[in-house]
Amino acid sequence: MSNESETGKGGRGRQSGDLARDIAAVLFIAPDPVSLDVLAEVTGAEGEELSRAIEAVRERYGYDAGGIVVTEVAGGYSFRSADGARGAVERFCRRPVDYSLSPAAMETLAIVAHLQPISRPDIARIRGIGADTVVATLMDKGLLMEAGRSGQGGAIQYRTTEAFEKLFGLSSLEELPPLEGFEATPEDVEELRQKLHLAAEARE
Repeated sequence: MSNESETGKGGRGRQSGDLARDIAAVLFIAPDPVSLDVLAEVTGAEGEELSRAIEAVRERYGYDAGGIVVTEVAGGYSFRSADGARGAVERFCRRPVDYSLSPAAMETLAIVAHLQPISRPDIARIRGIGADTVVATLMDKGLLMEAGRSGQGGAIQYRTTEAFEKLFGLSSLEELPPLEGFEATPEDVEELRQKLHLAAEARE
């Protein structure tokens, strides 16, 4: 029966429908195709159990009328838009980007612009609040991009893009406003100044 409990790698019991659900969720959030090895690692399933679950997901999302389909590409599996919806998707992608920014986004942009490259943990420490959502939003708008990692295997760092400079009418980052223009406490400004000084010394 399809709803019988099955045990995958590591002895974890599951319903077969739960495994298909987990695979679909992973494929949904993954930016790149996900290989069988990775699916086995994150779900704890392998062999026939994993193959059946993948086929179940492909059958569930295998109809063009559903809008999205699962395809096997580049050595893994990935969601993509259905061929029948290509026209609507292309028109959506051609729409102008909405660059309206919240105060939190403006604050984060200011921090990154002056201290780049900088990691999300450092941004969060300076702002005093988590930065994951606002950084993701700024990346979606094309205003921030990844700039390597801090040290060997460290946190991902971010920097501003050319779109950021164009949006704010800057010919280069040298035209950024002084730190006094930020809505920050004197302590925040002093911390930013110290970080900028250290960053400048590191580049010399």
